[in-house]
Amino acid sequence: MVEPIFKRLVIIGIGLIGSSITRGARAYGGIADKIVICDTSPAALARAEELGLGDEYTSDPAKAVAGADGVILCAPVGTYAALAQAIAPHLAPGCVLSDVGSTKQSVMQDITPFVPANVAFVPAHPIAGTEFSGPDAGLADLFRGRWSLLTPPAGTAEAAIVKIETMWKILGAQTARMDAAHHDRVIAIVSHLPHLIAFTICGTADDLAGETRGEVLQFAASGFRDFTRIAASDPVMWRDIFLNNKDALLEMFARFSEDAQAMARAVRKGDADYIEDKINRSRKIRKSLIDIKQA
Repeated sequence: MVEPIFKRLVIIGIGLIGSSITRGARAYGGIADKIVICDTSPAALARAEELGLGDEYTSDPAKAVAGADGVILCAPVGTYAALAQAIAPHLAPGCVLSDVGSTKQSVMQDITPFVPANVAFVPAHPIAGTEFSGPDAGLADLFRGRWSLLTPPAGTAEAAIVKIETMWKILGAQTARMDAAHHDRVIAIVSHLPHLIAFTICGTADDLAGETRGEVLQFAASGFRDFTRIAASDPVMWRDIFLNNKDALLEMFARFSEDAQAMARAVRKGDADYIEDKINRSRKIRKSLIDIKQA
């Protein structure tokens, strides 16, 4: 029988991603002998226990990580600095610490100062999700066919990186390594900016008064419904993402704003060629996503 990657794996934060990791670990095996679930929400912790997502349950991060050889932070990125400070003195030598945060420069800045010399820190970001949250939202196959990007600091032990890569591969993900700054710029355009736009469009619709607002909701077409699906995502998580990746997000938003103004000018002037070219380029991007099975 093949030894699992971790003897005692701690999941801190049992929302969509955390509960999907635990479900996948149960379904596919080879990841952990024992899974410890930690969450500061009594309701989430109780529900996780009802669902049988772990072997041990605690609201105390320091207690959770004691003796663990693997710890994954699955809480909102805004909590990472406090969590790292709380667990650092209790991390066992040889432990591998990782996370699932959607921003990587801020995560490394918040966590690295607290990581003991005998603990390996391997930041990661699984690019997968739904608009749902909480322990019930998890899916064992959430990561299948998706990417998990790793941004290990220079000098990180290769064996520790491989452990995290192997975990994600067992869960069905493809893995790649990249620089944290590059990660944040890429994710700003493919994930963070679309969410910002979705939240803004839905906010605009909500601000419309009286009958017009009612008609917007009643006669919503598929395009608007797609935006509402994105906008239904966890508000605390996305607040933290926006604030922790603000430089890259604002850079991409500025580029988008220029392109949106150019499209508006084309519509105003009746520039059919410009409009059609933009639409055709968008269609090509959609086809490319389908071709590589990311749509």
